[in-house]
Amino acid sequence: MTTFSPADEEKQRGVRQMKLTATGLLLFVALVYVLAKWAQNSGAGPWAGYVAAAAEAGMVGALADWFAVTALFRHPLGIPIPHTAIIPTKKDQLGVSLGEFVGENFLSEDVVRQRLRAVGIGSRLGAWLAVPEHADRVTAELSTALRGALTVLRDSDVQAVVGEAITRRANAQEIGPGIGKMLEKVVADGGHKRVVDLVVTRAHDWLVLHRDEVMDAVEGGAPGWTPKFVDRKVGERVYRELLRFATEMRDMPGHPARGALDRFLTDFASDLQSDTDTRARIERLKGEVLGRGEVQDLIASAWTAVRSMIVAAAEDERSELRLRVRASLLSLGSRMAAERKVQDKVDQWVEDAAVYVVTTYRKEITSLITDTVASWDAEHTTKKIEANIGRDLQFIRINGTVVGSLAGLLIYTVSRALGA
Repeated sequence: MTTFSPADEEKQRGVRQMKLTATGLLLFVALVYVLAKWAQNSGAGPWAGYVAAAAEAGMVGALADWFAVTALFRHPLGIPIPHTAIIPTKKDQLGVSLGEFVGENFLSEDVVRQRLRAVGIGSRLGAWLAVPEHADRVTAELSTALRGALTVLRDSDVQAVVGEAITRRANAQEIGPGIGKMLEKVVADGGHKRVVDLVVTRAHDWLVLHRDEVMDAVEGGAPGWTPKFVDRKVGERVYRELLRFATEMRDMPGHPARGALDRFLTDFASDLQSDTDTRARIERLKGEVLGRGEVQDLIASAWTAVRSMIVAAAEDERSELRLRVRASLLSLGSRMAAERKVQDKVDQWVEDAAVYVVTTYRKEITSLITDTVASWDAEHTTKKIEANIGRDLQFIRINGTVVGSLAGLLIYTVSRALGA
């Protein structure tokens, strides 16, 4: 309504032509009326009365319809007659009425459900998705949207949000009892024994390979006043004892040290769940770990890796991600096309979503119509509406002229017949 397009100009020329036609017809019946009355007064015969009556009624009908059509857009002859110039003076009220009409008749829950149920979205969508070409198209569009979303997102923003979310969630929940329960179950099931086997085996192998380093460390810690050969003997004895201890722990499942380790882990698991001091120390340790820059860098690098992996998978047509999405769409389409239960469920979802939108935002939708109509310029709106419907309205004038003439002729004929 804000512009007057070339198409509107063409329609306006058509309106002017129809106005000339309707006005020309009015002038024609007026001329016929004058000539018929002249002929009647000149004694031309009864036929002149019939023609004059038809022409007179035609003029009345033409003038009445001209007034009605003109009153829609402006004051006839510029005279401010009440209830004329309806469109420019009642534009805002018409917008309100149009908004209320749309809200009551198109945005009601019953209407929305009936129309959507009649469409059968579930079965149609299922049949469409079941076609491999369509599933490929949807997969490609989803991949494009996913790549676009990940490209638009700035890594720094996402990393900050993810880091904050992880830190907040970790700080909000105490981890000691959970770790304690997990450790208790691991020890009860013997799951820690493989870790112990791995550690003692690696310790034994390391001692075998680093005999000299162990002995040098022992000798280096001896007092300076002891003889070197004594330091050497002590180093050898310490090394042999360490190697013997590691070998026995490796080869003896029932070694006392293993039992002591089991008891320690059991007690520690219990303390994690019930001891206040232990739980507090774990919480402090958690806060220190989460606050370290290395941990935040790890979160940042994890997001970067995940994003790169997802983008690469979305771009590759043969990636596992796209193949799984395509297979899921085909399976969903086949089920939706064949199973009535699935169709009903999809239809219900669509109906509920549509009803929620129209019932929740009905006022906003109707106010869009009302506010838009209110923002239109009255004169420009009148001109544009007249250009689009004025040509048809001019036919009302023509029909009024023709119908009026016929009605006048009929009335005159009946009156003459009754009078005779």
